[in-house]
Amino acid sequence: MLEQLLIFTRGGLILWTCKELGNALKGSPIDTLIRSCLLEERSGAASYNYDAPGASYTLKWTFHNELGLVFVAVYQRILHLLYVEDLLAMVKREFSQIYDPKRTVYPDFDETFRQLKMEALARAEDLKRSNPNPVAGNAKKQAQGNNKLGFEGGNKKKSGGAGKDGGGVDGGDDGKGRRSENGHSNGNFVVAKDANHSSDVNGRQNGSPNVGAFDVHKLQKLRTKGGKKVVDTAAKASKAEPNKKVIKKNRVWNEAATKETKLDFTDHSAEDGDRNIDYVVADQGESMMDKEEMVSSESEEEEEENVGKKRKPDAKNKGWFSSMFQSIAGKANLEKSDLEPALKALKDRLMTKNVAEEIAEKLCESVAASLEGKKLASFTRISSTVHAAMEEALIRILTPRRSIDILRDVHAAKEQRKPYVVVFVGVNGVGKSTNLAKVAYWLLQHKVSVMMAACDTFRSGAVEQLRTHARRLQIPIYEKGYEKDPAVVAKEAIQEASQNGSDVVLVDTAGRMQDNEPLMRALSKLIYLNNPDLVLFVGEALVGNDAVDQLSKFNQKLADLATSPNPRLIDGILLTKFDTIDDKVGAALSMVYISGAPVMFVGCGQSYTDLKKLNVKSIVKTLLK
Repeated sequence: MLEQLLIFTRGGLILWTCKELGNALKGSPIDTLIRSCLLEERSGAASYNYDAPGASYTLKWTFHNELGLVFVAVYQRILHLLYVEDLLAMVKREFSQIYDPKRTVYPDFDETFRQLKMEALARAEDLKRSNPNPVAGNAKKQAQGNNKLGFEGGNKKKSGGAGKDGGGVDGGDDGKGRRSENGHSNGNFVVAKDANHSSDVNGRQNGSPNVGAFDVHKLQKLRTKGGKKVVDTAAKASKAEPNKKVIKKNRVWNEAATKETKLDFTDHSAEDGDRNIDYVVADQGESMMDKEEMVSSESEEEEEENVGKKRKPDAKNKGWFSSMFQSIAGKANLEKSDLEPALKALKDRLMTKNVAEEIAEKLCESVAASLEGKKLASFTRISSTVHAAMEEALIRILTPRRSIDILRDVHAAKEQRKPYVVVFVGVNGVGKSTNLAKVAYWLLQHKVSVMMAACDTFRSGAVEQLRTHARRLQIPIYEKGYEKDPAVVAKEAIQEASQNGSDVVLVDTAGRMQDNEPLMRALSKLIYLNNPDLVLFVGEALVGNDAVDQLSKFNQKLADLATSPNPRLIDGILLTKFDTIDDKVGAALSMVYISGAPVMFVGCGQSYTDLKKLNVKSIVKTLLK
């Protein structure tokens, strides 16, 4: 049963809802659809699943881009209604004929919708009658596929049956010629006769078996000879084994046996270490986070010249008269076939910039859905229209939807007399500890007291690395060494910060792959037990398709392994090694698109000041350059 169908403008004005249905939707599926799909350029799929307490909905929609209208149908996911897409298309066609931008109410459309719904239901019933059992048809196709896969097994059975008449392999008296149940041989027999027969059959089916082809008989002979040699050498080796018994000796690294059994070699005295550490708080200068990155106008002019040069050959290929006439007169309505060449070029360009293939394809589908049906203005090209639509989509995606001002949140937490807790998570080797120190240096520049928590109790040297950063920055560090529960260490660090009056606690965690369930379970426990204010995912700017896998699986594992009904997911992204990628900036787009979390910091060097904000306009220009 259809739960709801409504029509609204892209500005958010609801023009018509089905009063006949009148079902109260649980949760807010329409608002979630607008936030998660329509505003985030995920509208290419035209289907969205919404889960609410006590209900699961499927939402399908279509656009009328020329009029700026959105048609949305909501129904229970378990029903699998077949007529929804057909009904949406008919409603779109009928409503566009009576639409008037000055009108806001359409009570006369109720009767029209009732007739359209009955027509769509009748078509669905006719479709069911014409194909009464689609499941059986699918099963039949699957059985045919299985028969194709089992072709070799059928041949084996036939060859086994033929052995009774013609002295086949199974019918022979020689024990070496027996086959096991799975079709493999036990001994050194030769299958040249069956191979020749099968090759003759294949040759007859293909038409000319001997013209321009290699000799299959020689190949079979070489295989059999090779098999005999392998078996002979294996037999010789087995005979030689009893005579020469090689016993592996234990490797001794030191002459004296060590009595140390634990891996914790931490020197807790830290007396001599302070002498050789230089304090660099005042030496590094101002952090790049506080400097505005300016995009020069010269680079913009160069980009426009390059774009103009690239577009000139397209005009030559289309023909001077046709391109001139189309640019002057404009096109009636853009169709999908008109957009495909420009979208394919854009997709290839995004992929060369290190954007994940899946993300680039979804973006192009979303742009196509937003442009299909629109009228092309005069003196404009399709490529420029698609380029402008993609640029708007990329800016909308990369621009944060919420405030990412950490300093404001720190002062708000300080007024509540509790420390602001940031947890750094990510895979191995991306630079979590180094960039944690950069964030600590930036906070110190703004007169914020910081404490580090060494919760990487797994990797050797992790505590010493963080301790070195703490000494150089002259900030306290809470550590318990190795082989400890990181969730407990983080909780004790937060309690220590509350007593000492520290404003921010930066929690360093061990690197872990997204498929490592025990370590992901430990991370989920740490986040659930301490409830941090910010969970930062630290990712490399070098990754391409793996960015989608990392972020999606991190979020999925945190959601699946959480014990609370409202699990904490990734709140923000810290992009590292940004100075090593040149113009391959696509990882930022892939990460933001797949997670919905904004890029809050960008690491771009080795020193403490090499931390900056993400310049959205610069990234978009680089992606489309």
